[in-house]
Amino acid sequence: MAAIDPTTTDPRPAIVICAWDEDESGWDPIEDLSGEPWSPTGARTVAVPSEAPEELASTLSAHLTDQRCRALLLVGRTRSTDGFQLQMRAENRSVDGASRPDGVGPSVARATAPVADIVRALKEAGLAAAATSEAEDDAGSFLLYRVLAGLPDGPDTPAIGLLRAPENEPDAAVQRAVKTAAQAMARHLSPVGRARAY
Repeated sequence: MAAIDPTTTDPRPAIVICAWDEDESGWDPIEDLSGEPWSPTGARTVAVPSEAPEELASTLSAHLTDQRCRALLLVGRTRSTDGFQLQMRAENRSVDGASRPDGVGPSVARATAPVADIVRALKEAGLAAAATSEAEDDAGSFLLYRVLAGLPDGPDTPAIGLLRAPENEPDAAVQRAVKTAAQAMARHLSPVGRARAY
């Protein structure tokens, strides 16, 4: 899996960005021939590739146990709207929505990302966007719930969000939306402390 370099002294907090659908071409973190991923001001990105939902949930949760990783942005598509959506919550459901796989977890988990700020930033960038409490029966909702439900209790909670693009939105617009959302999240993150950066 993609990982945060354990030897880095970079004080910028890391934002994991993951497009959960292996066929999703709208988010490519590598912009040029340098091979370096795009990063928002004040943070750095870690791109995590798609894999089977159960394995991907474990991979993402493992990233969030690293104290240098302060945010996660899940990226996918929606079939229910013509605009970008920030999903604010996810239910305790299987990938297909047919069952409740976690018998002890809460029925609903709420996103911890700054949803209102992200929606505002998307609109300011000229993109139609809204927040929604409606979950879709897909891997995105499954991952959002699993990651949120697995977070430890405490005041230092990472920012976790899910951005959905319209099904037929061009890749260029998806790229712009992901960057805008990540930048909005980065504005809420503090630099990694010296002990964490080393």
